[in-house]
Amino acid sequence: MSWLDRMRGLLRSNDELASADRQKRAAAQGCDTIDACTDRGRVVLRGTIDVLTVRPRQDTPWLEAELSDGTGRVTLIWMGRHEIPGIEAGRELLVRGRISVADGARRVYNPHYELL
Repeated sequence: MSWLDRMRGLLRSNDELASADRQKRAAAQGCDTIDACTDRGRVVLRGTIDVLTVRPRQDTPWLEAELSDGTGRVTLIWMGRHEIPGIEAGRELLVRGRISVADGARRVYNPHYELL
């Protein structure tokens, strides 16, 4: 590693460092990266929930969690749920499901998940 590379490492922000750490943990488990996911593909993702939202949909709540793996973001949607024990902002998850991409937004509906 050159002197310049070491200096760049020292000058990175906390967000950049956290992002790089998320990427390393996901890669170590053989997970897909969010930025490389294509529409309708089966995925295994590992990341951290940044935002958690309950959205009412015609009498049926949807729990939405924005998951980040350091390469991108995906919205996880559980239909018919207003909360799931353990699903909270800052929590790390391993999720499996089929991703959909519409208008540049990535979503996984009713993913299987594992709390980490």
